[in-house]
Amino acid sequence: MTWTEKPGASEISRASMTVAALSTIVEWYDFTLYLYFATVLSRVFFGGGQSSLLATLAGFAIAYGMRPLGAMVFGHVGDRIGRRRTLLLSMMLMTLAMLATALLPSRESIGPAAGLLLMLLRCFMAFSVGGEYTGVVAYLLEGAREDRRGFVTSLASAASEVGALLAVGVSALTVSAMSTAQLDSWGWRIPFFVGAALAGCVWIARSTMEESPDFVRQLEQRTVPASPLSHTLAHHRPALYRTFAISALGSITYYVGITYVPAFLSSSGILAEERSLWLSTLAAVAVILVTPLVGALSDRVGRRPVLVWLAVAGALLPLATFELMARGAEAQIALGAIVLACIAGGVSAVGAPATAEQFPGEGRLSGLALGVTMATAIFGGLTPFLAELLIALTGWKAVPGAMIAIVAVAVLPVLLRMPETRPALRRA
Repeated sequence: MTWTEKPGASEISRASMTVAALSTIVEWYDFTLYLYFATVLSRVFFGGGQSSLLATLAGFAIAYGMRPLGAMVFGHVGDRIGRRRTLLLSMMLMTLAMLATALLPSRESIGPAAGLLLMLLRCFMAFSVGGEYTGVVAYLLEGAREDRRGFVTSLASAASEVGALLAVGVSALTVSAMSTAQLDSWGWRIPFFVGAALAGCVWIARSTMEESPDFVRQLEQRTVPASPLSHTLAHHRPALYRTFAISALGSITYYVGITYVPAFLSSSGILAEERSLWLSTLAAVAVILVTPLVGALSDRVGRRPVLVWLAVAGALLPLATFELMARGAEAQIALGAIVLACIAGGVSAVGAPATAEQFPGEGRLSGLALGVTMATAIFGGLTPFLAELLIALTGWKAVPGAMIAIVAVAVLPVLLRMPETRPALRRA
């Protein structure tokens, strides 16, 4: 089932669009910071060692299970009372969560309860960001010119990677500037204080944003659904399946192909913590550069062909790149990390408009909440833990690449049959 766009929308001001696009920095800063700092947090909160790293990654996976719940709550709020209000609420909760994390006592201070408190705060953080990325993508899509939707919404993905770049940069500087004892004692708190300050600044900037013109249209035409989630399930179920498939590919390429790589390199003994974090900075720069290019390409040739070719690349390249990185030569590791980053950045770029365009304005956030965050919870939050566990069980260091390839092959048939959603092509 496809939908026909309704008239009445106008473009949002450049200032509001800029605030919306840049604000995804905070969400990705926090969640990638946790993965980049996984080995440090495993020592501070779980005592150190392989089992502690698994516990830290398990906490990440468990917390991700809260994202769909948060997305449904914030999606309902955004579909019922407006995109702007839900974005303000989610950022306020994120600020509080990061500040509380920075103030947590360590395992040395209060024992095993420290690890439990960390996991509880991760769950609260995951809930608060549940509708964050999808809310921003919907806002940008609804305010952009039709012929530039791919490029504009891809900026949310590029800004996310700026957040990831900031996270890896702050992490690398913190790790390299102090001894392990200092890092475990108090230094680990610095990146979380930085995140709390960043979130507070974004909340202030968001207070100046305009409401989405598409939501204004719904208010004027009285088409705001009374139950957005039920409306989406009743009228757009095939769109949910397609959104899930696109997001599954985007999640596993990003969370295994980018954010898990530092933990993979350090826990496998391939590179030291400091070197692996600096390498991730290079990967983050690659994503920032490739994302808007792929978004603009999808405006020219359509969402479906770009997604299909990226899925083919995801099926063929990651296994070889992880094998390459496992050999330990730094040039090979860098090449592998950049290849993985470009695949992940490309999928994120075109996936942003492609998923949001699956739904009309009525119920759009609820549709994205179900499709995107359910896929992210499974193929994003769980997969770094699963990759680490499978490497420990099998000894095969290319397992993460095989995981990406399996998902890419599985979603390829869905992408091949997916109707084109780029507006000009959809009406042609």
